[in-house]
Amino acid sequence: MTQPDRESRVITVRLFAAARDRAGSDSVNVELPAGATIGDLRSVLGVSVPTLHAVSRHLLFAVGTEYATDASAVPESDEVVAFPPVSGG
Repeated sequence: MTQPDRESRVITVRLFAAARDRAGSDSVNVELPAGATIGDLRSVLGVSVPTLHAVSRHLLFAVGTEYATDASAVPESDEVVAFPPVSGG
């Protein structure tokens, strides 16, 4: 990956369950523009990791210990995690 310019940054996204299996890794790095949202991250993730493209719109995201919506800002320092919806009882 190229070095990000001053208007972008590299975010590490930890992947869980089927997202991890599809990516073949427990984390991926993606470059995002400054001020990016989780929705931006979702879009970039689906392109940067082609094996996640089919499921990227269904992934849930969390920042730190809180769920994040597509409108949530991607933080400078907190951990971002992505995982598919789960069901069970």
